[in-house]
Amino acid sequence: MTRETHSRRVVVTGVGAVTSLGLSTADTWAAIVAGKSGAAPIASFDAAAYATRIGAEVRNLVPEEFMDLKDSKRTDRVVHLAMAAARQAVAGVDFDRLDRNRIGVVIGSGIGGIATFEKQHANLLSRGPDKVSPFFIPMMISDMTSGYVSIAFNLRGPNYTTVSACSAGGNAIADAFLLIQSGLADAVLTGGAEAAITPMSFAGFCSAKAMSRRNDAPERASRPFDAERDGFVMGEGAGILFVEELEHARRRGAKILGEIVGVGLTGDAFHMTSPAPNGEGAVRAMQMALAVAKLAPTAVDYVNAHGTSTELNDASETAAIKQVFGEHAYTLGVSSTKSMVGHLLGAAAAVELIFCVLAIRDDVLPPTINYEHPDPACDLDYVPNAARKRRVDVALSNAFGFGGHNTAIIVRRFADR
Repeated sequence: MTRETHSRRVVVTGVGAVTSLGLSTADTWAAIVAGKSGAAPIASFDAAAYATRIGAEVRNLVPEEFMDLKDSKRTDRVVHLAMAAARQAVAGVDFDRLDRNRIGVVIGSGIGGIATFEKQHANLLSRGPDKVSPFFIPMMISDMTSGYVSIAFNLRGPNYTTVSACSAGGNAIADAFLLIQSGLADAVLTGGAEAAITPMSFAGFCSAKAMSRRNDAPERASRPFDAERDGFVMGEGAGILFVEELEHARRRGAKILGEIVGVGLTGDAFHMTSPAPNGEGAVRAMQMALAVAKLAPTAVDYVNAHGTSTELNDASETAAIKQVFGEHAYTLGVSSTKSMVGHLLGAAAAVELIFCVLAIRDDVLPPTINYEHPDPACDLDYVPNAARKRRVDVALSNAFGFGGHNTAIIVRRFADR
């Protein structure tokens, strides 16, 4: 990477979020700051026989409000969510005045079109191979999140999907950052989308005993860092950011929401599902992001933790944060917004980075709700139960995925220097 391309600054000029808390970024963020939970009994299928019967579903989404009606019937729900968020992220952007060959689309999805897979597999078993839809493959494959979005906006730059479980959205955003820094693109529509609240997906996670079983109190089930946490609450949704090279954004008069200054990407090489001891891979990811950003650990004001509400993850992430930040770890605001929107799997990192951007914009630390019982292994300031006004100039977002994938992304308040 040359000095010239390395100096290319990457700014966030648009964000779009669709979650169980709302179909818009504004509605979702207002509910986050208010400490509301989007968890509820599963409504999209009959979960009576499942050990876990709760989730954080997106409600009342009307796909044809964001895309062509015919296309909505030929695409999976994961694409519907991606499009709903993407429309928000680029609202007001006049692509006809930009070079579409220099604008990419990189969107992560850990699971892709699993609802389509389940439905068409049922058709195969009950009605035979001739009854499998000709649209099965393009509806099911994960890369259709980025593929369809690029077609919808006629964006012809780098175009692909990252698949790295719960780090997929983080890997997508990190790649977008690197594509712009390297000069391969001037702007990228990036983030993550996931629609995995389905019978088969739920059955698998239930068998793995990974999800909370607080079925009688869904809004209290996700409790990251709390001593009585018993697993995550699955969510669905999408988070999309429009990121641009600074001069590209300036030329079109864009409002700059923040600047991505550091990314860290590491692998545990340890276990298929468990984090490396003491969060070793997470430590290296955060240290790498700080090094890329040329920031001291003390410059960070807020960490949006991966914080899944599982026993191993929360303890290992706490240990990792303490190793990276030392004594400063105890003055940081650290929170898990999964306590409210649930765990969006491949979309989690993207939605959570949007929350970091908004935390900087509004100078507020979003809370970790349901924090009631301190755990000696989790002894940081998790912004318990209520948002807190505080100056936020630099925020870091963590994401860790099955397979040992780790990402850390740092966003900073934009300064025109």
